[in-house]
Amino acid sequence: MNISIIGAGYVGLVTGTCFAELGNNVICADSDSKKVSLLNKGAVPIYEPGLEELVRKNRENKRLKFTSNIRSAVRGSEVIFIAVGTPPLENGEADLTGIENVARSIAQNMDGYRLIVEKSTVPVETCAWVKKTIATYVKKGHKFDVVSNPEFLREGSAINDFTRPDRIILGVESSKARRIMSSLYQPLNRPILFTNIKSAELIKHASNAFLATKISFINAISRICDKVGADVEEVAQGMGLDSRIGRHFLRAGIGYGGSCFPKDLEAFISIAEKIGYDFQILKAVRNTNEEQKKFVLQKIKDELWIVKDKTIAVLGLAFKPDTDDLRNAPSVDLVNSLLQDGARVRVYDPKAMSRAKDLLQNAVFCKDLYHASKGADCLIVATEWNEFKELDFVKLKKMLRRPLLVDARNIYDPRPLRKLGFSYIGVGKGNG
Repeated sequence: MNISIIGAGYVGLVTGTCFAELGNNVICADSDSKKVSLLNKGAVPIYEPGLEELVRKNRENKRLKFTSNIRSAVRGSEVIFIAVGTPPLENGEADLTGIENVARSIAQNMDGYRLIVEKSTVPVETCAWVKKTIATYVKKGHKFDVVSNPEFLREGSAINDFTRPDRIILGVESSKARRIMSSLYQPLNRPILFTNIKSAELIKHASNAFLATKISFINAISRICDKVGADVEEVAQGMGLDSRIGRHFLRAGIGYGGSCFPKDLEAFISIAEKIGYDFQILKAVRNTNEEQKKFVLQKIKDELWIVKDKTIAVLGLAFKPDTDDLRNAPSVDLVNSLLQDGARVRVYDPKAMSRAKDLLQNAVFCKDLYHASKGADCLIVATEWNEFKELDFVKLKKMLRRPLLVDARNIYDPRPLRKLGFSYIGVGKGNG
């Protein structure tokens, strides 16, 4: 098929590249001419495993193009995906200005039937406004359909999430839209759930809110474990073996971050308030996540006694491994809090260093994890990168001024570390 993706950000770029890999002709349009120029040179502005290679391959095969001209994108395709950003406003609502502007531009440049697919994470009833906007500005009465197709891409595994999704959600209103979308996704051979449009819009927010709830729940359990001497990992394992609960997202730590959970949670709370429902559960989830960051920070302070003038090494800045995304990353709040308390903070991350320099201006950026750790009074592991799971702890112990390890993601077994002479602090590991 001939497809255009309006918005070449994280979701748009992954979606467009994967559709091209399936054999479609894809045009990715973005108003950022610098980004378009970069992509046309074969470079990718984000880190996502395997993405740069796929972009290069499909550009060379002439199936993937990039442009800043939305007219050519609209005229050159039958199916148009809207994948622009919906950043949060101060009141927590999603800013839909970009969605409205794109809908208007699509309408003004249509020269025949188009299927417009809303891919961005948006509040329920957004597709209705997209439909109304296009109907207002479309010329010559050209026909169109609007579809809701929420994305479920996880940073670090986005290509696999696109090609092997648990489910594909399609909110449709017409048999023609259903037929086209079925054909488009047929090569994946994955479960497709057809719903009405409003149900599809709600599914994304409901899914992310529930996953955030699982994380905050196990983090709350970790607080109890620390007080009574239990191990949250064992508690989570016992819970996760229940098929009704499952093990996924029951991993205690410093809290969730990223571009989705915090933003979507705020948006869902705001959506509920607008229709007269006080979503108290989600407010508690949000508050628990914020408290968890403070809880881990306090554990560090309690062990160091005086933070001022201490040298602290922080390994991991991205909100999760296999990405360079620092949006709402708990590590950023942690580092800035330590800097405000007068600590000398040295940081290292395999992929997020360049992005972090504007956010952590007073931190010392190190070339590798051992350079960051040299002479430190405390070593904090804040992101569970694979390379951090295989540290040379004998070497580290000699390099640290004080062998204090704060495992903010619970990726280590404390027993061998304590035998080596480390003071180990985990989350919910019964160590106060």
